[in-house]
Amino acid sequence: MSKIIWSKIDEAPALATYSLLPIVNAFTKAAGVEVVTSDISLSGRVLAAMGLAEDELSKLGEVVHQPDGNIIKLPNISASVGQLKECIAELQGNGFDIPNFPENPANTDEEAIRAKYNTCLGSAVNPVLREGNSDRRAAKAVKKFAQNHPHRLKAFSENSKAYVTHMAGNGDFYGNEKAVTMDKAQKVTIALNGKELKTIDALDKEILDGTYMSVSKLKAFIAKSIEEAKENGVLWSIHLKATMMKISDPIMFGHAFTVFFQEVFDKYADTFASLNVNPNLGMSDIELKIAGHAQEAEIKAAFQAVVESDSPEIAMVDSDKGTTNFNASNDVIIDASMPVVVREGGKQWNRKGDAVECVAVIPDSTYGMFYAAMVEDCVENGQYDVTTMGSVSNVGLMAQKAEEYGSHPTTFELAEAGKVTVTAEDGTELMSFECEAGDIWRMSRAKDIPIKDWVRLAVERSRIEGVPTIFWLDENRAHDAEMIKKVKTYLADHDTDGLDIEFMDITAATKFSNARVREGKNSIAVTGNVLRDYLTDMYPILELGTSAKMLSIVPLLAGGGLYETGAGGSAPKHVEQFLKEGHLRWDSLGEFLALAESLRFLGIKNSDSKLSALTAALDIANDGYLGNNKAPSRKCCEPDNKASHFYIAQYWAKALSEGENAELATKFAPIAKTLVDNEAKIIEELLSIEGKAQDIGGYYRPDDAKAEAAMRPSATLNAIIDSI
Repeated sequence: MSKIIWSKIDEAPALATYSLLPIVNAFTKAAGVEVVTSDISLSGRVLAAMGLAEDELSKLGEVVHQPDGNIIKLPNISASVGQLKECIAELQGNGFDIPNFPENPANTDEEAIRAKYNTCLGSAVNPVLREGNSDRRAAKAVKKFAQNHPHRLKAFSENSKAYVTHMAGNGDFYGNEKAVTMDKAQKVTIALNGKELKTIDALDKEILDGTYMSVSKLKAFIAKSIEEAKENGVLWSIHLKATMMKISDPIMFGHAFTVFFQEVFDKYADTFASLNVNPNLGMSDIELKIAGHAQEAEIKAAFQAVVESDSPEIAMVDSDKGTTNFNASNDVIIDASMPVVVREGGKQWNRKGDAVECVAVIPDSTYGMFYAAMVEDCVENGQYDVTTMGSVSNVGLMAQKAEEYGSHPTTFELAEAGKVTVTAEDGTELMSFECEAGDIWRMSRAKDIPIKDWVRLAVERSRIEGVPTIFWLDENRAHDAEMIKKVKTYLADHDTDGLDIEFMDITAATKFSNARVREGKNSIAVTGNVLRDYLTDMYPILELGTSAKMLSIVPLLAGGGLYETGAGGSAPKHVEQFLKEGHLRWDSLGEFLALAESLRFLGIKNSDSKLSALTAALDIANDGYLGNNKAPSRKCCEPDNKASHFYIAQYWAKALSEGENAELATKFAPIAKTLVDNEAKIIEELLSIEGKAQDIGGYYRPDDAKAEAAMRPSATLNAIIDSI
């Protein structure tokens, strides 16, 4: 049998898998394809790090280098320190003999434990699996559905005060960046005042970037943004990416937290020092550390007094619970939070639960420019019209840990002031930087082979779609200047006659793309790794209501395929609702679409007519799912995720029974009839657990038997599927 690997992950998509995967395997095995799971959940990775489970992530890291690798990757937790500690505690409670997380290692043993746990922090999965570049776009059926069933985008007021602010000049990563393209493979050493920080093996023709964030200028910028928010009468919020940028962004978050609550941190400095308070971990961690302390109530009241002063108002993560923007560094993730700001008409929620106009504070201008241009466009031209707006698809440079998303091993919070040097093996100084103690210095890398493939994919998509194709590259940014040279060189290797391919900086590209969107026209954004992430949340959330409905295809450099599904930002709330009342509102459309592309890849690769028929039938089923609006309801006691899986099975079986492959038609005709005849009974059984609390045996590591029972409550449906 051919094999597809389905990632076992976390939270809502993990729960959905208990219901969906038995259906998937029943259908695919009929065409000679087995779908197997690989546990890359947070708990699975923790146990692997401690030697108590197989390292499935490393195994998948080998699969992506195989020509027949075929992986469907669902969204997983990019763990903060807080989430990791919760996961460890849950595993310990379930009998796993693993150590506590040493927040401040006191000896070499604790340092070794911390190093193991560090491999589980942040976005640990994506850099391993993304051995190809990204092709993200809306399927035609999905786009049509969104236009026919438009979601609500709230209007910007006529004189909206909403805006984005970011740093400028030579204080941030953009302003301080230097870049070089290597002329041969060699070792390169990063040092501070002559003391080695890291030595890397640089490749021939690889682009290396060095840059730093000035912490003194960051603090001054944050303080200024707070004063400006007061003057402009807007709510204040900060937007970072502490999951993917797991070294730099929690540090910036900590500085912003400290500046906003400066009086509190100054007043209780000695107490916080004695409790090892780390502002980078947010208010939730402070609350844990002061619990039971003599000054606990006093400290909480001091923080609350600042919040209630509304000077300025601060954005809330949960107004009902009084949870602010500073609860934890990963509570507000920029690629999820900023589309909501635009969707809500330039607003976020204050402590009273009211949506009010805001300033979005994004310290680094490198990508702050994109969000500034998005908000400015809506302030000037009003909200978008979902029924007519065009699309911005994306070709993203992603392979081999490209750019900032691969910079974790070469990011440093500098222990002392002085000179950071980047030196080649022969002693040549490639670049140098004068920094202060506490500055955040980092190196990013972009390898030549992925860049070549990125250009190839851009030309391919441009030819297929026939729309303007824009390389979002800024000649005034050091990294992009090197990239432009390479892209122009590699474009010459392709037939670009008749194609509209241009280069624009981020602000110009945003304005160009948005103008076309408003005219109902499409374009392709060819971007680096971070912008790939940001654009493929912003535009789909506005166009489709969610980025989870985007096709996300990663043609692997080795010849295989990685098919990514969904977006997990709302997954915790989905689980919370399910545990409370048995209703899972997660929409598995992303999984349906990814499965179709995965099967299509196998069918083409193996010239298999039966597989082609199975895939064509799934395409029809997906169209039926959208056309009949069978997405899960958000409300309890109405059809949820489990019901959506029933309908995809019914539509898939019906399409197979009417398809051209006689063997599959004969096999699935009675299945289709039985599913149709028993629809009312099956839906009744699926709804039987609605309104009832569910016990799945754990949040981070559910008990498989309990979770499966909760997600497969229809004995009738189970019997039909198990009989295939």
